[in-house]
Amino acid sequence: MPRAGYRSIGAVTSLDVIHRALEVNDANLSLGNEIFQAAGATFVRNRDAADIYDANHVTDIRARATAEVEELFARVEQEFAGYRHRRFDTDHRTHPSVIARLRLGDYERSEGLVMLLEGGLVGAPKEHDIRAVETDADWAAFEDLKTEDWLEARRKQGRPAEPEVARAMVRVDRRKCPPVRYFLAFLDAKPVAYFNAWEGLDGMGQVEDLFTLPEYRNRGVATALIHRCVADCRSRGAKQVIIVADPSDTPKRIYAAMGFRPIAVNAHYWKRLDAS
Repeated sequence: MPRAGYRSIGAVTSLDVIHRALEVNDANLSLGNEIFQAAGATFVRNRDAADIYDANHVTDIRARATAEVEELFARVEQEFAGYRHRRFDTDHRTHPSVIARLRLGDYERSEGLVMLLEGGLVGAPKEHDIRAVETDADWAAFEDLKTEDWLEARRKQGRPAEPEVARAMVRVDRRKCPPVRYFLAFLDAKPVAYFNAWEGLDGMGQVEDLFTLPEYRNRGVATALIHRCVADCRSRGAKQVIIVADPSDTPKRIYAAMGFRPIAVNAHYWKRLDAS
């Protein structure tokens, strides 16, 4: 019996499409940050937001031999000296020797579920007031929501609030805009949710970073934002659109029901160098 949320049962996704999706996601994380190649990997760094993992990591790791892997780890220590974390982003193209070295170093692992939309979204959204983030007032409202999103995540993790990290995230987001475009959803003239869109690379766009205030969930706001952002990507030339979901959380099922299908998993190996 076909599973709900899958529209192309039996289809095989080409490795070219999977690789492009992974590359689009990597490029998205790199936007607005310093990027350079060293020791068989791509380094992403933002000295103004040193605590933001997405803005400070290594990716596209090509090191294979033992000496190359050790050179990479030494270079990471050099380039991120004084930072409170280390992060390596990997996928199925990363050599097993790199993964083994990360496990030896007691790095923790989290994953992203890469999902692809090729046709239209399933269903029709409810009518909601959705506006592009453009003015300083819009960004202030976005920062308030971003802080709520961060604080909710920290409560779930049982970790200190550190609201200054949320403010740093907003600085990173503003540096990505443009080309990334951010949208707010309003109910009763109050901003209650956000999402973003980017037309991406070579006809493949990306939508990301969905959040709705808890008291406004299950009202169709998130669905309306997804429709708006996918339409925004496609109006700028994207034929395919990806989203990266947390495999341990329920939104992945919402995306699948709307027509996104899972095509790959990327992994983040990370380590905190302090007790926070």
